[in-house]
Amino acid sequence: MSFKILILGEIVGKPGIFCIKKGLTRLKEEYDVDFVVANGEGTTGGFGIGKNHSIQLHKLGIDVITTGEKVFFKKDMVSHIGNSSYILRPANYPPGTPGRGWRVYKVGNKNVAVVSLLGQSGFHRIHLSNPFTFIPDIINRVKDEADIIILDFHASTTAEKYSMFFHVDGSLNAVLGSHSKAISADAAVFPKGTGVICDTGRTGSSTGVGGLAPDIEIEQFLSQIPERSKEWWNDLEIQGAIVEIDDENKTKSIKEIRYPITEVPND
Repeated sequence: MSFKILILGEIVGKPGIFCIKKGLTRLKEEYDVDFVVANGEGTTGGFGIGKNHSIQLHKLGIDVITTGEKVFFKKDMVSHIGNSSYILRPANYPPGTPGRGWRVYKVGNKNVAVVSLLGQSGFHRIHLSNPFTFIPDIINRVKDEADIIILDFHASTTAEKYSMFFHVDGSLNAVLGSHSKAISADAAVFPKGTGVICDTGRTGSSTGVGGLAPDIEIEQFLSQIPERSKEWWNDLEIQGAIVEIDDENKTKSIKEIRYPITEVPND
């Protein structure tokens, strides 16, 4: 019997939480999902994730929350992440940073390792260790303990993501790109057996600008003056990918998922 992992695109604001609340249970049942990972980088107002929202998402059925360069944008996450085994920060943060960048989770008779890494291109406010030299050490640490290993690679450029795909092909079950919040149509199993997708998209509004209100984002480009972004509620959708693992713990398939949410939120 195959083992299915659902990896959700970045959750954006309250619309994203609403999508999880209304659609995740149905989605898991429809696709017979065993384990759920979601990028929670934009859960709280589109920028970072707060303690209460992380607890809420976990209670709604998300087993592991990965993050990215905005993991510590909300101050309460600094103290909370070290006590929460279901939240991962990028593993290539400096030693001594609160939290962990990978863990192994027991799921039935499977041990599933989830790893979070941040890319280097395009992140001007943060400079972490090289993820390409970091990942082999993590693989060596978890390979004897884990039956399945997946990586959320939070990176800006397609080139860096595809370089990582080829770099670890055959060493991991899957590498899921995140950060752009635009789901890609390139899900594939690479020649040596690693399932990849350039970006798992976003959970929340499937329109707008990265799930946020277009008028404010446009004004910021026109004026170059920062302004608080606003959540956007149009065309709600859960996006992501499903990775299927066979009985020998080999990646059988990976496919992108777009799951519309038809419920209308009340005020």
